[in-house]
Amino acid sequence: MDHSFLSALILLLLVLDPLGSLPIFIPIMRSVPRERRLRVALREVGIAFGVLLAFMFLGEGFLRLMHLSERSLEVAGGVILIIIAIRMIFSHAGESAYGVETGREPLIFPLAVPLLAGPSAMATVLLLASRQPDRIGEWVGALFTAMVISFLALILADRIRKVLGDSVVSAIEKLMGLVLTAIAVEMILAGLKRYFVGGL
Repeated sequence: MDHSFLSALILLLLVLDPLGSLPIFIPIMRSVPRERRLRVALREVGIAFGVLLAFMFLGEGFLRLMHLSERSLEVAGGVILIIIAIRMIFSHAGESAYGVETGREPLIFPLAVPLLAGPSAMATVLLLASRQPDRIGEWVGALFTAMVISFLALILADRIRKVLGDSVVSAIEKLMGLVLTAIAVEMILAGLKRYFVGGL
């Protein structure tokens, strides 16, 4: 399953799910003093970007070290994305997958890792880089753009939720989950096809 810059950007946005993460962003950012929110958001997004960038560039070496094939990574990545998509579709308003301690400034956990640089995002960037290593510049650009959008969602979380409303945010998240399910199934089918057609 080959990607373009735009399709990679859309895939990364679906995986990062900045709109679906608004219920988690809001209480975390409320506990941060207003004058520090911009700095904290920039720091956490920067850490997440660095983690995913490391996975992108070291991905091929990691696969060789662990004796993993691109086919197995494609199928495993698809399975992870299906789990994420199901959670997006069937989640309830206000539901949070991460325990957040109120009154504490976040450092790495839970914003950078695992909310932004989670297992699904790591698998996605690793897969992009290993499948089309000659286009690594495009994947870095797509990742950077997705992180900028996530940063904006993090800063404007409370305002976005007030403007759109809970029901609209929930509907958008479920729609994104449906699209992500289709992408995940496509990834699994592509991996299985390459396995059975290409052999061991």
